[in-house]
Formats: sequence, C-alpha cells, structure tokens
Amino acid sequence: MSAAAAVAGIWAKARLFPPDSRRHAVGLGVFVAVVLAHWAEHLAQAYELWGRGWTLKQSRGVVGLPFPWLVSSEWLHYGFALVMLVGLTVLRHGFSGSARRCWNIALVIQVWHHFEHLLLLLQAHTGVYLLGAAAPTSILQLFAPRVELHLFYNTVVTVPMAVGMLLHMRARRR
Repeated sequence: MSAAAAVAGIWAKARLFPPDSRRHAVGLGVFVAVVLAHWAEHLAQAYELWGRGWTLKQSRGVVGLPFPWLVSSEWLHYGFALVMLVGLTVLRHGFSGSARRCWNIALVIQVWHHFEHLLLLLQAHTGVYLLGAAAPTSILQLFAPRVELHLFYNTVVTVPMAVGMLLHMRARRR
C-alpha cells in the first residue's frame, strides 16, 4: 500500500467521527483517556527519577515497574506516537475555527514526534545509531536527555490539544 493510499484511508476513517456527533465525543473521550494514561506514566517516571532519586534504569513508571521490558521496547514508544498521530488526525474534523487551529498545531508537532520515534525504532532494529551514538538516539536527543525531551514533546503536543478541546467545548455550549 502506498503512503498516499494510507493517508486516504485515514481521512476516510475520519468520517466515522463527524463534527458534533456522539461518536466524536466518545472518540475524543477515549483519546483523552489514552493521553492521560501516557502522561501518568511520564509523571511517575519523573517522580521516581527526581523525587525519589532513583537512577534512570530504576525509573520505569507505573507499567514499567512490573513489566520492565516494555519500557525498553521502542515498539511501545513508537506505537503510542502512532496512536497519537492517528487520533489527532481522525478527530481533527470535529473541530472548527480556533479550536481546529490549536488541534492542527498539536498535529504538526506530533508529526515530528512520530518521525523521531520512527527514527528510534529503525535504529533499534538495524543496530545503526545516529551519528555513532551508543544507543538509538533521536535528533533532538542530541541536545536534550531523553526523559526531559519526552516530557517536553508531550507538553508541546498536549497544551494546544487541550486548548483546542476547551475552545471546542465552549463553542458547543453556545
């Protein structure tokens, strides 16, 4: 399947969540739950790292403590980046005006975040690391540590997304 066909398929699926429909509201609710669960993982890891003084290896978040192999799996991180990209794309049609502009900002940032995770996944599977690094490394990770970078990415995607949702809800109340 070509990339164009894949994108066309995603846009066709977007019709499953028409603006101001119950399906859009439910889809948005599920998407928000996934985003909040992901945030909880990052915040738990940050607390373990900086609040409890654990090492990076010990700081694995809520799910990573019982299932440490998940945290080290690039597939998990890539999968979430892909879910975010698809969710932002599919739910986009339910927004209009300023809410849509904010949602589009989150989508554009997530496209980059997804690219970074794809780069990490490819490095993990080929064993060829960016600029001779010792482990899979994203482009911006060359300038910032991975934990801080992912907190940054999640923040800069979530803030415009949340503002877009608030604007959307305010518009629906009117």
